[in-house]
Amino acid sequence: MLTKRPFNAFIIVFSLVLMFVIFSVPSTGLAAGEIVYLKYNVHAFQKGSGYNASYANWTNPGPGHVLFPVNTAVRVSPLSRWRAGRGFLLTTVDDGKKISYEFHKQRMGMSIDEYVRLITSPKKISLKRLSKKDREGVRLGKAMVGMTKKGVMTALGYPACHRTPSLEDGVYVYWQSRFKTLAVEFNSKGKVLRIRQ
Repeated sequence: MLTKRPFNAFIIVFSLVLMFVIFSVPSTGLAAGEIVYLKYNVHAFQKGSGYNASYANWTNPGPGHVLFPVNTAVRVSPLSRWRAGRGFLLTTVDDGKKISYEFHKQRMGMSIDEYVRLITSPKKISLKRLSKKDREGVRLGKAMVGMTKKGVMTALGYPACHRTPSLEDGVYVYWQSRFKTLAVEFNSKGKVLRIRQ
């Protein structure tokens, strides 16, 4: 009996440590290695050998700006433990590029899992229903007068919820960089009226 007590204590401690590790790193809600597709363009900037992107979109961050287009195949995984809860990692399937994607749960009003499901799709999305103007904006990664709300979101990304609380709003606010915003104003028909920088 006495020889089993240290073993039982070891099992208990090991189980507690394992639970801490599992629950301290948020999941992405996806099975390991699962391939998904971007529903919106992801704007990023190159930093060293990798790329940084954000829930705030950074539609024109300056030198090193890179556009990962809609329908890019990616795998999603958690960031390293010390950055757990602050974002997730996208790895492109074709060429293995790694995009560290920052996330702010309070500003977005949703979990990382919910956000990942919002911006990715298990299969490629069709752009056929978008207008010619929308498709041009999506290709360029820009908002243009005459585009629809759907076209703008596909081109620039899902707008940050703390500045655009509802997709029914007449203005979508994006960040061009960490310090500069871009406001896309829509008319009553949901088409871009003007763009304020």
